Amino acid sequence: MHLVASERIKLFSIATPWVCGVFAVAALVFPAAITALTASESHLPPTVASTQFGYQLALVAVLVLAALAVTGEYHTGTIHGTFQAVPSRTPVLLAKAALVAGYAFLIGEAASFTAWLVARVLAPDADLALDSVADWRIVAGTGPVFALCAVCGVAVGLLLRHTAGAVALVVGYPLMAENLVQLIPRAGQAIHRWLPLNAVTKFLSGDGEANAGRDGGNAAVLSDSPLSPGWALAYFAAFALVLLAAGIVQVKRRDA
Repeated sequence: MHLVASERIKLFSIATPWVCGVFAVAALVFPAAITALTASESHLPPTVASTQFGYQLALVAVLVLAALAVTGEYHTGTIHGTFQAVPSRTPVLLAKAALVAGYAFLIGEAASFTAWLVARVLAPDADLALDSVADWRIVAGTGPVFALCAVCGVAVGLLLRHTAGAVALVVGYPLMAENLVQLIPRAGQAIHRWLPLNAVTKFLSGDGEANAGRDGGNAAVLSDSPLSPGWALAYFAAFALVLLAAGIVQVKRRDA
């Protein structure tokens, strides 16, 4: 526990976690408010899924936070003292990943439920009650997804170590890379079905039950993953753990 406490002090002694946390909440809340207020003009009634319209931008903020939690230490040189105190390195890296994942979980739950609540207040006549498993999954599931994404962000930071490269990757991948894969002739669509963020979208959105069956509109485009929501989350969790393991192995093989 003392390793987690040490990592907590290092993480929250800088502005990055606070800025990224506030941005993640705002990225979910503001689109939810706008969607609720403009529903009559767009002729698309608000749904539980539409309250989570800003999920992707919030996800990027969490990935950036996680990557900077690692690369910031390499940039300032504090990682040297950390590894001198814990020569085996693995325990401290696991503690860092656990701490960042826990913080990301809290951000995800706070942001998603706040966005849902704001939309419900602004559109009281809309059917926004959480009265099905799909409704609860798309809102409450944001926390676990953000936690696993934070593990991926930490892993990217460990693998690359440089802030610019890590940030470019964690911003560019969720916003562009998986969509661009679909443009690959013949194999693109088949590959896209098994990409990690596409799988986790299947966990959150399922077959669109929380979005009145719509695909897109004022909510996320549905996933084409062949997995069920539960297996999609397990698949993404396995991906995150394998990526973290690769990052830890890489750190142990080279100098800090």
